[in-house]
Amino acid sequence: MSELINDFNNYRSKMNEVILAKDNLVLKRFWSLDNQAYADGALNSKTKELLGLISSMVLRCDDCIKYHLGKCHELGTTTEEMYEVFAIANLVGGSIVIPHTRRAAEYWEELIK
Repeated sequence: MSELINDFNNYRSKMNEVILAKDNLVLKRFWSLDNQAYADGALNSKTKELLGLISSMVLRCDDCIKYHLGKCHELGTTTEEMYEVFAIANLVGGSIVIPHTRRAAEYWEELIK
């Protein structure tokens, strides 16, 4: 795994541990709800992660984009599918999404190595 991916995953894990150790019930419930929302239902998990990725790109959250890219990769998303998602995110979000698409493409390239 590349340094880019390791750094992101390690930081995310470390800070999640710090935050969850504070035992804040609202945060724990919110994170649980977020996790449950991406489980298979009427839409499968892969579709939900792709929707989450589009939303994250439009909202311009690079950490969220990396997280959803990792999940999409785990769920077997192809590069062709990913670039269709990038296209939709750019159509919905406009040209301000382009820098996030560049970083998303860089991260995706690291994931598929």
